[in-house]
Amino acid sequence: MSCYHEAVPSLLDIRNLNIEFPVQGGNSAAPAAGQPTAAVSTKSLPAVRDLSFSIAPGEVLGLVGESGSGKSVTSLAIMRLLPPQARISGEIVFSSNGTGPRELRRLDDESMRQLRGSRIAMIFQEPMTALNPVMRVGDQIAEAVRAHNAVSKKEARNRAVDAMNDVAIPDAARRARDYPHQLSGGMRQRVMIAMAIVNRPQLLIADEPTTALDVTIQAQILELLAELRRKFGLTMLFISHDLAVVSQVADRVAVMYSGSLVELGSKRDIFQSPAHPYTRGLLHAVPDLRTDRNRPLETIEGTVPSLQALPPGCAFEPRCEYRIDACVAELPALVEVTAGHWARCPVVNR
Repeated sequence: MSCYHEAVPSLLDIRNLNIEFPVQGGNSAAPAAGQPTAAVSTKSLPAVRDLSFSIAPGEVLGLVGESGSGKSVTSLAIMRLLPPQARISGEIVFSSNGTGPRELRRLDDESMRQLRGSRIAMIFQEPMTALNPVMRVGDQIAEAVRAHNAVSKKEARNRAVDAMNDVAIPDAARRARDYPHQLSGGMRQRVMIAMAIVNRPQLLIADEPTTALDVTIQAQILELLAELRRKFGLTMLFISHDLAVVSQVADRVAVMYSGSLVELGSKRDIFQSPAHPYTRGLLHAVPDLRTDRNRPLETIEGTVPSLQALPPGCAFEPRCEYRIDACVAELPALVEVTAGHWARCPVVNR
């Protein structure tokens, strides 16, 4: 059983990825005088559980889910930017031009540094915290150029300005001398995109690239990403909690809930024929022009479980109106509902 592309070689394969973070538990109260100190137990929070998907060259995969579902943690695992205490198992295989498939978790630090920012690049969620506030934006882009290319400072600056032109920053040569605080939110996001594409990566990870932007700027950023995809043949992992945004940019969609992949399929499959009860609930909760304004908006009953108290089976089971005994016993397997359309639900094939 595989939820990968069978006919097209993948650029990125994530296979049975699990990510846990150790936390210290036990009795936090101070022991009474003369009493032994209580042993401190170590527990693990499962941020990602049994995650598998692939991305074909030139494809955009939309990774959707609520805050805390494991989307950003997955992207940081791909980039090898998780803190050292994170416990990771599974495979992250990247097939770069000229080198063939490589398991990113097994690369030494220097080899990963050569890939990060050149073959694999990332647009981080919040530009104001990702950019250096005391460094001119053009110099920050040029620094990314020199980290991966043996070029002069002048050539690096020229490439930085070219990248700013690519992302439609007006008067790029002048704006390259600005500091981040001198730019609007939309311009800072364009600088982040310029920094990501300046070395012409094969895979671009966009982590909530339109968060906190107004609707007009959001539309401009999405149009820009679509244009860059056509111009440079980018493969993209597009992370968002906004279903409307994902429907505009993605070819396929992966839906996550509490660290697990619950559904994966083409954009048409997910938005027109959702199989998993959670995906259906998300789509029904989004109002449209046909929504009756005299009735309350639909919601998914219950709340997302804490990572410290996940049920042994499907994490959505306590909130699901279709649950059966099999949902409680163990994490359900991904089943292929139709060709290329997968759901982690034992009910969908009944």
